Amino acid sequence: MRRREFITCVGAATVGWPLAARAQEKRRRIGVLLGRSPADPEGKQQAEALEQGLAQLGWNRDRNVLVEYRWSGGDPVRTRMLAKELVSQQPDVIVAQNTAIVTALLGETRTTPIVFVMVTDPIATGFVASLAKPGGNASGLVDLEPSLAGKWIDLLMQIAPRLARVHCIFNPETAPGAGSYYLRPLELAATSLGVEPIAAPVRDAAGIEQAIAGVASEPNGGLVVMPDIFNGIHRELIISTAARDRVPAIYAFRFFASAGGLMSYGVDVLDLYRRAAAYVDRVLRGSQIADLPVQLPIRFELVINLKAARALGVDVSPSLLAQANEVID
Repeated sequence: MRRREFITCVGAATVGWPLAARAQEKRRRIGVLLGRSPADPEGKQQAEALEQGLAQLGWNRDRNVLVEYRWSGGDPVRTRMLAKELVSQQPDVIVAQNTAIVTALLGETRTTPIVFVMVTDPIATGFVASLAKPGGNASGLVDLEPSLAGKWIDLLMQIAPRLARVHCIFNPETAPGAGSYYLRPLELAATSLGVEPIAAPVRDAAGIEQAIAGVASEPNGGLVVMPDIFNGIHRELIISTAARDRVPAIYAFRFFASAGGLMSYGVDVLDLYRRAAAYVDRVLRGSQIADLPVQLPIRFELVINLKAARALGVDVSPSLLAQANEVID
């Protein structure tokens, strides 16, 4: 009896092994490379938004999908290292946050599907042949467009009517087009409104403080903080320095205003991550990334921080408040 029981147990276990292996094989692998640090609350929210979108489409972590995150912290060297590492894991699809990250990933693979989330100009960078027909192994969602530069100047003038100069802060190593993507249309918009545009390239924390001090050195100056992963990572320093030097500033993303910045206008970032999940879903279900058109942003938000406005001593008009999607007080 013991021998028969032993054989029965072994036989049952043997039958179970292939079933377990097949169940394991059904778990698809998603790599995610973000340009922030894992301790950054904004990065965590972006990851959560992506996973919320995936869950709504039937992809649940630890059930039928494995999501592996890498965090570059905005460091170009680390970005390239993590891109190589992530590609070597052979995921079914990779979600990439920005232009620098997609560039690094495409340097490692031309076959693994890449869904980008916050790329600004995928045609100029060579990521896609066209928005309608990407043609390669990358597609996804564009975060902003150059015409927003004019809106930033207009909003800044509404909150600082005597604006005479606007300094544009960006890091040439990480900003789209080394800063030119937004700088050129911003210069045109500022000039047309009688405002002097001044480029303020920065590469480190000391450069940030010097640039903002330059704005404050003369009256009627303002600051546009360009969409740039460097600026996002250093947002606390930028916001606190602008407040200390009493410089009115506008930012491209909500998380600047929620962290204490005066005002932001730009795309709803978390919406991009939720929408990116649909592209991941289509790739996992057999669609070719080369056939998925690049999508433009559809949700924009104006956020005004009244506490920051009071600290700066600026008045926010009722008409400007009426335009806001959110007012922080």
